[in-house]
Amino acid sequence: MSNVAIVSDSSAYIPNELIKQYNLSILPLTVNWQGKSLYDGVDILATDFYQQLANSKEKATTSQVTVGQFMEVFSRLLAEGKDIFYMGISKGLSATVDSALQAKIELGDPENLVVMDTRLVSMALTLMVVQVARAAENGATLKECRQLANDIYPRIGVYFTVNDLEYLHRGGRINTAKRMLGSALNLKPIMQIREGKIELVESVRSQKKALSRMLKLIERDIDGRTPVRIRPFHALAFDEMVSMEEAAVDRLNPVEIIRSEVSPVIGSHVGPGTVSMAYMVG
Repeated sequence: MSNVAIVSDSSAYIPNELIKQYNLSILPLTVNWQGKSLYDGVDILATDFYQQLANSKEKATTSQVTVGQFMEVFSRLLAEGKDIFYMGISKGLSATVDSALQAKIELGDPENLVVMDTRLVSMALTLMVVQVARAAENGATLKECRQLANDIYPRIGVYFTVNDLEYLHRGGRINTAKRMLGSALNLKPIMQIREGKIELVESVRSQKKALSRMLKLIERDIDGRTPVRIRPFHALAFDEMVSMEEAAVDRLNPVEIIRSEVSPVIGSHVGPGTVSMAYMVG
């Protein structure tokens, strides 16, 4: 059994079988919606959330993992004699990592508790977490796990497209003029997570073209390197995700594919119809 406990958060939306397999500790962020505060992936699940959100005009907001939540999990794992490595949602997207750092200080700033700003989110984060968890299971030390995470980061990428610009607009990701122009022209933005923040790559005229273009961008970034691991994920757009995945299998020959959904806490800001693919080389 590994002496390094891997901790992450619900923004990654890691499939349950992987959480159990690697004994991961996952802390939920909070979705604030319809007068309720709901733990992401616990009190509200992705498919149900997107089906309701698609028919609602009420804005959902989100809250970071609290210091208290972190202290509870960290304290338990330290009492068990574990070293702890927390890898969670990018600091550029959430203050959750600040909560983790504050909890570490409150617990006496133990040297065997490492908090990392991964600069990742969703299934891109899952790629890092799972690879490090596999290393920990095989006996890697806390120092080795941290180094591996740093080594993995530049080999991970992720692109996504949304079906409705309104959700990005609500979250302050695009201004009103861009939203109106995009809606009028039926433009579909292609975005990526770059250095921990959402960045617009380009826009195309339809979702079909956006999916095709994302795959070409991934192909360009991979540049013939192997092995390739892919993580397709979606928000109420299963068929579109599968279509992109099938094309990726033909063109990238991935050694591993793991599907998931966009977590409600992330989906609150991108909306139903989002399709994304994360990838890692090596």
